[in-house]
Amino acid sequence: MSKKLTKRSEDYSKWYNELVVKADLAENSSVRGCMVIKPYGYAIWEKMQAQLDKMFKDTGHQNAYFPLFVPKSLFEAEEKNAEGFAKECAVVTHYRLKNDKENSGKLIVDENAKLEEELIVRPTSEAIIWNTYKNWIQSYRDLPILINQWANVVRWEMRTRLFLRTAEFLWQEGHTAHANKDEALKEAELMNNIYSDFAQNFMGIPVIKGLKSESERFAGAEETYCIEALMQDGKALQAGTSHFLGQNFAKAFDVKFANKEGKLDYVWATSWGVSTRLMGALIMTHSDDNGLVLPPKLAPIQVVVIPIYRSDEQLDEITKKITPILDELKKKNISVLFDNRDTHKPGYKFNEHEIKGVPIRIAVGPKDLENSTLEIFRRDKMKKELIDFDKVLTKLIFFWKIFKLIFLIKLRPLQMKILELLIVMMNLNLYLKIKVVSYPLTGMDLMRLKKK
Repeated sequence: MSKKLTKRSEDYSKWYNELVVKADLAENSSVRGCMVIKPYGYAIWEKMQAQLDKMFKDTGHQNAYFPLFVPKSLFEAEEKNAEGFAKECAVVTHYRLKNDKENSGKLIVDENAKLEEELIVRPTSEAIIWNTYKNWIQSYRDLPILINQWANVVRWEMRTRLFLRTAEFLWQEGHTAHANKDEALKEAELMNNIYSDFAQNFMGIPVIKGLKSESERFAGAEETYCIEALMQDGKALQAGTSHFLGQNFAKAFDVKFANKEGKLDYVWATSWGVSTRLMGALIMTHSDDNGLVLPPKLAPIQVVVIPIYRSDEQLDEITKKITPILDELKKKNISVLFDNRDTHKPGYKFNEHEIKGVPIRIAVGPKDLENSTLEIFRRDKMKKELIDFDKVLTKLIFFWKIFKLIFLIKLRPLQMKILELLIVMMNLNLYLKIKVVSYPLTGMDLMRLKKK
């Protein structure tokens, strides 16, 4: 497997595009602007999804699902929101196809199957959800409503990049309803803090929390809170947003409730979301010229074992020797792959798992069995080490603790210092391009610089 990537210093954009494909994360589909998320990439997204879902539920939120299609009359009810998304909308106008009499085997749109009202393929779900909330809310006793939806959305983009900007993408969108302004504001800030906590403590990505300017706010929002992450090329990437919607959507859909004094008032609202763009942020924060680098919590395969053998007997001996170690690792909830495929040579497997960012690789062959040793490779250091068999388990557990420290402690302060400097410079209306060495810095590079 050829893992040669364009160097970041030569063409950062090309490096990113190549890495997404070669690490088997995603690829372009036959549908313009849409991507196929491959199993390895989807496994990383599932880990993100599971952690975020837990964080949402721990703060009282519940999951629900709402329709993919939004009637145009509902979509245009909140004018600012409709205007903001109008140019990105995909629109369904007919509900049926028919055989083309002039071209055998081909289909055409049935002109008699025109919808009475066009349907918008959701670019976001405020309209359909607030039209639903109108039926759910009558009294202050019905509030708050704390709903999250895991879904796909469609925003018709002209220029697309895998994970960062595609016509269809996966995300979660929260939509909450509250009895007063203060409660809604606290909710919007809470969710932005949850996103920040998730990015920094689960993904190892330092972020800045802040407010969007009026021109950059979500269409229909009073305030937009956000987290911004610094990528290796010195550019910021919006990694998550949380919106205080005021009473705009409640007024647009006439969602009122009887308060404790018995008076009718409009409901206060928030919405918030992160998407598969976080996959792009993950790649561009940690990865290097050798491929993907993954925080241990997000690695689908955390330890891979590659047996080196010439016969089935040798493979049996290696399997018998290594199985107890693998079993102990699994007991500690460390995901392990014993890559005994006979269709690929060891060198191919080494390259494959290196570019996929597997944190720890173990190689073992007949000579290792004779010497009672194993070869352990750490992806973060790109370094091999021979370990005695009886010390392997202890060493692996130690490595695992080190990985967590690397991504969750040492990485953050170094990048945060750079981020703080950027904030100061931006406040002075100056542009700062960070270039400390001849290529963009990863978290690992920053750590090595600190040691020097």
